[in-house]
Amino acid sequence: MFEKILIANRGEIACRIIRSCRRLGIASVAVYSEADAGALHVRLADEAHCIGGPAPADSYLRGDAVIEAARRSGAQAIHPGYGFLSENADFAEAVAAAGLVFIGPHAASMRRMGSKAGAKQLMAQAGVPVVPGYNGEDQSLATLSREAARTGFPLMVKAAHGGGGKGMRVVHRLEDFAPALESCQREARNAFGRDRVLLERYVSSPRHIEIQVFGDTHGQVIHLNERECSAQRRYQKVLEESPSPFLTDELRQAMGEAAVAAARTIDYVNAGTVEFIVDPDGAFYFMEINTRLQVEHPVTEMVTGLDLVEWQLRVASGEPLPLQQPQVPRNGHAIEVRLYAEDPESGFLPASGTLRALQLPPPSPQVRIDAGVEAGDTVTVFYDPMIAKLIVHAADRPGALALLRESLAACHVAGPKTNLAFLEVLARHPAVVEGRIDTGYLDRHLDEFLDRTDPAPADLLAAACAASLLRAQADASREAGGSGDPYSPWHLGDGWRLQGRAARRLRLQVAGQVHDASATGHGGDWTIVVDGATHAISGARLADGSLDLRIDGQGRRLAARFDGDTLELHDGHRRLPLRLLPAERGEGSGDSGGDGRVLAPMPGRVVLVKASAGQAVLAGSELLVMEAMKMELTVRAPRDGVVTELRAATGDFVEADAVLAVVAATVAAAAEQA
Repeated sequence: MFEKILIANRGEIACRIIRSCRRLGIASVAVYSEADAGALHVRLADEAHCIGGPAPADSYLRGDAVIEAARRSGAQAIHPGYGFLSENADFAEAVAAAGLVFIGPHAASMRRMGSKAGAKQLMAQAGVPVVPGYNGEDQSLATLSREAARTGFPLMVKAAHGGGGKGMRVVHRLEDFAPALESCQREARNAFGRDRVLLERYVSSPRHIEIQVFGDTHGQVIHLNERECSAQRRYQKVLEESPSPFLTDELRQAMGEAAVAAARTIDYVNAGTVEFIVDPDGAFYFMEINTRLQVEHPVTEMVTGLDLVEWQLRVASGEPLPLQQPQVPRNGHAIEVRLYAEDPESGFLPASGTLRALQLPPPSPQVRIDAGVEAGDTVTVFYDPMIAKLIVHAADRPGALALLRESLAACHVAGPKTNLAFLEVLARHPAVVEGRIDTGYLDRHLDEFLDRTDPAPADLLAAACAASLLRAQADASREAGGSGDPYSPWHLGDGWRLQGRAARRLRLQVAGQVHDASATGHGGDWTIVVDGATHAISGARLADGSLDLRIDGQGRRLAARFDGDTLELHDGHRRLPLRLLPAERGEGSGDSGGDGRVLAPMPGRVVLVKASAGQAVLAGSELLVMEAMKMELTVRAPRDGVVTELRAATGDFVEADAVLAVVAATVAAAAEQA
């Protein structure tokens, strides 16, 4: 076994590999970019080496810098994780040439899978089922059109090199084939540098089933059962589980045998995944082999009780596989979801910024958290915005789904926007619960998972008022404790006045809608009127992120988490984010402070300034355009008023929450400021 290895990756996968190394007594070496100098994987590793600038091309994709760091550190092997250099055959060869061990398959195996067309030919020759189509060398329009007509419609036009959902088009009629082909070739050329395509019969309503395979240097190849990854958005996996609720035992055995045959065909060593699409009748077809460890490998680990990274290390050091095929266990049901910094309401635009708070369920034998960040860390614009993977395990699928919902409810993130609410809807959706989701369901029915019209429940609005009042009382009590007269009634913060307790005004903003409220009472007992409806609150207590109270006589316990002037409530079924507005102001201020400051929603570069100082603007007017993670984001005026300051210029790189501009509420206010 190795004594020291270098991990050529970052984020949660680097942290996950470090954990296995530590358990096995193997020293771990991290590499990092200048943007990742304080990252969690750097803090966890036994030593760490900087390999370049923030952009992946200047650091994590620099194979020469990675190998040099391995030499400097005295590492004996390099684990590539997933992404970056993990499926780069040239890098695997360079590692071997440097006298180091690449913890993964041989470069020759990678190259045989590097072309989808070539891989398909190999699999067909080995007797592995493939989708009917064309993958020949002749790429002329005439030949491709003829083969498209022969294959039949609907038809998938797919880039022969690459992945990630790029260079793929579904064509339903022959007359639409030529423009779809041209578009696919153009995208493939831009993304992968090559425009060769292959044609495949499009399988309607398919399931995505993948088989985890493992090979060693002693000629043994086995599979570790399947994972179903049919819940996808734009070909990107959203939820993975094992075992598949769709497969029969007979189909599971047939697919496992086909996966092993596929791996043997390319002399596969180490961890890999053979991916299949399965039609509604159970016919399955080879799609590709991922020649690396998969993001969703913890699902397999939870149902088998095995450590796949440990297996990778042992196989790479020359040991035989620890188990034979009949010995592979399968216990219970596991599900994984990925918590991302992204905004589902804005087309899943990647988000970034500082994680002011990050609360995840406590790990246990049933709940696993694979995270690459902690509270206080920054999700940067340079890399994948994954925050953590949440994996649950139970005796059966209904139990796993229930545990998933409970675990998601325990999560809280303050800072960048996340897909938490989206995942919670997903975990309760009938298509998922009933195990009938196919790969295109989310794209066809995305509105079912992004309900923007559901009004905030009146009882939760009343509970939010109670939580706000309790926090105000607690703040006042702390101030009183530090004053010269801690028993003064002026420090109670409960609405006390000489002529009696006064009504407290509150304003709450939920999804752009402002709700007016008033409260009378004190000490956890109030009569609260929200939007004209009256609610009796009694016995309200707020402690350790939990709000206990009775609303109109009914006892409730809610999660209540504050972050400045925002509050997130969770009743176990629904997550409700609110903003607490000053009582005298009815409008939300968007991404601005209370004084009209417009803040950068994420780190990025200012590519265009559309406003000028002294300009009168309306709420929603475009002020600046920022670029982050290769996407543009327009920063708008939070209210009607006048731009009194512009603090950013075209070309500036700004951090999250930096003040970009100031918008005074009225012309008079602008004059006062001047």
